[in-house]
Amino acid sequence: MKLALNDVEFPVRLRFDRPMADDEFMRFSGENELVRMEREANGEIIVMSPTGSDGGSTELEVGIELGIWARGDGRGKAFGPSAGFTLPDTSVRAADAAWVSWERWNALSVDQQKGFAPVCPEFVIEVRSETDRLAALEAKMGLWISNGAEVAWLIDLKRRVVTIYRPGEEPEVHEDPSSVRGDGPVRGFELVMARIWG
Repeated sequence: MKLALNDVEFPVRLRFDRPMADDEFMRFSGENELVRMEREANGEIIVMSPTGSDGGSTELEVGIELGIWARGDGRGKAFGPSAGFTLPDTSVRAADAAWVSWERWNALSVDQQKGFAPVCPEFVIEVRSETDRLAALEAKMGLWISNGAEVAWLIDLKRRVVTIYRPGEEPEVHEDPSSVRGDGPVRGFELVMARIWG
């Protein structure tokens, strides 16, 4: 089903008679590749606008840095913003950058790895772009943590703030940091913020 998206205010929430199965949602996403989609645990589809050029450039930079580190570190695999994951609560989410340990990744079948992998990344990064509402992103960070992420970073380009989320802890706020260092599963990863703030 192709969506007609002229003059639409994002995000759009779609409800169907029944929740889409994973393979149906994957086909639906593929048929509407100009927009980003996620699925709520209740089956509702969230259609988001494409990221603006500047935000997309920042997402790419964050993903490159995480990918280079992951390759050198060797303990896991990095993912970009188009990779969706089926979380334990059955929602399907995509982070701007994510990292999954080889232990979790290799526990999946080849077919599971090809679809929206049923695994929660241990580490995620979300970048707030011009069109993102802060409250919605903060809720998404809580969702990542409640589904098994061990560390999650929210990079707010507008306010030059990085907020770090961990299970059972209050969010840790860093205002205009020069760099942010990973801990837990991504100990050793460092993101130099001069490359990100632009």
